[in-house]
Amino acid sequence: MAVTRRGILVGALAGGGLALGYMLRPRRYPLPLAPGEGEYAFDAWIKIGSDGVVTVAVPQVEMGQGITTLIPQVVAHELGADWRQVAVEPAPVSGLYANLALAAKWAPLWMPLAPSLADQPEDLLTRRWAQDRRFNVTADGTELAAYEGPARAAAASARAMLMQAAAARWKVSWEECEAGDGFVTHEGKRLPFGSLAEEAAAFSPPSPPPLRAEAMAERPGEFPPGAPLRYPRLDLPAKVDGSWTFAGDVRLPGMVHAAIAHAPIGLNTSISGLDEAAVKGMRGYRGIVRGMTNGGAWVAAVATDGWTAQAALTRMAPRFKVAAGADSDLVDAAMDEALHTVDAATIHTQGDRESLRGGLPLQLRYEVAPAIHAAIETAAAAAHFSEGRLELWVGTQAPEAAREAAARAIGLQTRDVVLYPMAIGGSFDRRLENEPAAQAAVIAKAIGKPVQLTWSRREEFRAGLPRAPVAAVMGARVDAEGAIAGWRARIAVPATAREFGRRLLDGDAPFDALAAVAGKADAMAVEGAVPPYDIPNLVVDHVPAKIGLPTARMRGNAHAWTAFFNESFVDELAHKASREPLSYRMAMLGKETRLAECLQRVAVLAQWGGGGDASGQGIACHVMGEGRIAVVASARRDENGVRVDRLSAVADIGRIVNYDIARQQIEGGLVFGLGLALGCAVRYEGGRPDSDSLGAMGLPKLADCPAIEVEFIDSKAQPADPGELGVAAVAPAVANALYSATGLRLRRLPFFGEDL
Repeated sequence: MAVTRRGILVGALAGGGLALGYMLRPRRYPLPLAPGEGEYAFDAWIKIGSDGVVTVAVPQVEMGQGITTLIPQVVAHELGADWRQVAVEPAPVSGLYANLALAAKWAPLWMPLAPSLADQPEDLLTRRWAQDRRFNVTADGTELAAYEGPARAAAASARAMLMQAAAARWKVSWEECEAGDGFVTHEGKRLPFGSLAEEAAAFSPPSPPPLRAEAMAERPGEFPPGAPLRYPRLDLPAKVDGSWTFAGDVRLPGMVHAAIAHAPIGLNTSISGLDEAAVKGMRGYRGIVRGMTNGGAWVAAVATDGWTAQAALTRMAPRFKVAAGADSDLVDAAMDEALHTVDAATIHTQGDRESLRGGLPLQLRYEVAPAIHAAIETAAAAAHFSEGRLELWVGTQAPEAAREAAARAIGLQTRDVVLYPMAIGGSFDRRLENEPAAQAAVIAKAIGKPVQLTWSRREEFRAGLPRAPVAAVMGARVDAEGAIAGWRARIAVPATAREFGRRLLDGDAPFDALAAVAGKADAMAVEGAVPPYDIPNLVVDHVPAKIGLPTARMRGNAHAWTAFFNESFVDELAHKASREPLSYRMAMLGKETRLAECLQRVAVLAQWGGGGDASGQGIACHVMGEGRIAVVASARRDENGVRVDRLSAVADIGRIVNYDIARQQIEGGLVFGLGLALGCAVRYEGGRPDSDSLGAMGLPKLADCPAIEVEFIDSKAQPADPGELGVAAVAPAVANALYSATGLRLRRLPFFGEDL
């Protein structure tokens, strides 16, 4: 009998000793690392070769965030390795690499009835679920929270074993030895790791692991402009010379290539026709495959090369039928109706709720349009089906879910699917969806040859699900001095997080997931809506809108709209009270000293002038988990229109593991958020988006990007992910700057839809 996540909960609540026994049953997993000749495995994380090369397993996909440097850097510091001899190996799917931090954060998705039973990484239920599901998903910036501890422990154990091996040769106590720069040393003697690896692997590590006194940390003041990096990115040289391998680079003997066309997004899609006669005799053409995966119809043309496959597909001009295609006019009407008439679920309340009922003196509406992913790399997957076994090469943030999707598509057991994780050329949560894996599996089985499927840019936009539309009415009551006495946020947004969870964790098709969660409250869909200010009376309500359009995650997720609502509204309240926006915020921060320091520092960095008198400056701040950020945007208006000239940001992300990567992530998040503020919006008619090229998305070009300056607070707090902080804070900062520059309040994202 299959054990389900709901079954575990039901059994436990029913007094099930059977469920308790299942939870306590020991788990054993085979060693996932396969040492090569002259290599020796130390735990599931580290291999050391006789040549001294230290290979570190990384269970998170590299998609530009630098994880293939961060985890090896943690290991190198703790082990005492020479950075020049550190290599990386993508970790296979295994329960040993379960992302417990993310499993706890996403407890509302996999255990919606009682998420509080599993909302901590150390909870037994969380561990068992994550290990049994081989849940090593890359998302929400949980890499260090989930993996720094295990990687440090493995490295400390390996260091002790190397010192034990050296001490045995020297006939001294191993505790008297030291390890650093790839050597074990003792009173002038030293031995390289490589010469000790074989002997060290036979020793037993001490328990608990002898961790170094200080975890890996780089302090901001240690890196003035031009300072050399101590731990340069391991993936950078291969990306520069083009040797870094993505899914689209895979080449197998006898491989053919496939191009694909998808039906519109909608209910009951089917293929209505295609012109097969148009490709008869076409050189290199090998066939056509019709499919229905994840609830949508598609057609793939197969040829000896990708260009021919795409040309054949174009000639055949496949046509589709859809019973009810996604329509933006209907979405807009549904959002408006939800905001005005649908009962809300209270997500957070404090103080006197009754004082916030009815109409408040100031109520303003803000909106966020659906946005589509615009990753540089389009979807690609390679597959080989032979003798009941599928091999799959794909870039995915959710490798076990990709295996399950491929297995379902061709009627295999998940154990019969071998996945080789590939790096991703940008994802922004797009590769949490696994349609390409299922499609490549179907095509490989039908054609009988290894196949590489590559989506065109047009199909990437047509088949991709957008970020959810959102509308909010923000209301406030102020006292005689203009300070906020009461705050109410009524946010209409589909249950987009729960909908995504049904697709990822339960394998639901998009419209099945949409129907399953319609009208249900979703706290994750309004995450970040509680402002960081000390407001005595506050209510946050979620209105679960039913819009008939499946939606997906995107970088920043709910924080990208809640920060826009909160910080735009606070700025309007400040100006209404004739208060300077920075001091207005500072007066309300209460005990939030870390954010206060970010605001003070960014004011100095940007030479903040008060945001008034058409200065063109706007300020915003946000808290995301343990991370804090403050941003000042500088904008101006001239004969060419409105332009953002400069973005200044100060962030407190706790202990920084790699200063250069942290800076890159803040900068990248600011540019990504600027793109969402200026473009990426999409409208649907008949299930098709109105834009299917990057050029039509209104994205900022390199020449349009403002000057960016980033500073960090020297902090000893736990590390926080910097990758999404900038995304959240930049839009309100720019909106507030545009108000200063033009006198116009822009309350809708993206801004280009409003009159400047």
